[in-house]
Amino acid sequence: QVQLVESGGGLVQAGGSLRLSCATSGRASYAMGWFRQAPGKEREFVAACSWSGGMTYYADSVLGRFTISRDNAKNAIDLQMNSLKPDDTAVYYCVAGDHVLFGHGGTYSDAREYDTWGQGIQVTVSS
Repeated sequence: QVQLVESGGGLVQAGGSLRLSCATSGRASYAMGWFRQAPGKEREFVAACSWSGGMTYYADSVLGRFTISRDNAKNAIDLQMNSLKPDDTAVYYCVAGDHVLFGHGGTYSDAREYDTWGQGIQVTVSS
């Protein structure tokens, strides 16, 4: 069974950077990614990548600022977050799934496609 553990969250000023990491135990999953949920808001897709890391997708709100990367040797993924904004404040969840579809019309942004979720880690961006 796959287990996910996030690290690297914290408090940063607007314009700053943070790097989230997600360590996995158990077998590797085809797709991994990140979702986030801010207080009083719905959970939303942030980024996802395929097994090889060759296919990556981002929410429009983070495109150009966030970078997802995958290290299969370490069985881990990272999320480099630059130019952070107060609107990025949320609990960030690492996710994994084997039936995610990438490409046009893919399901990578649908939370229901991910079978395994981490416990979440807080990211707070102050203005």
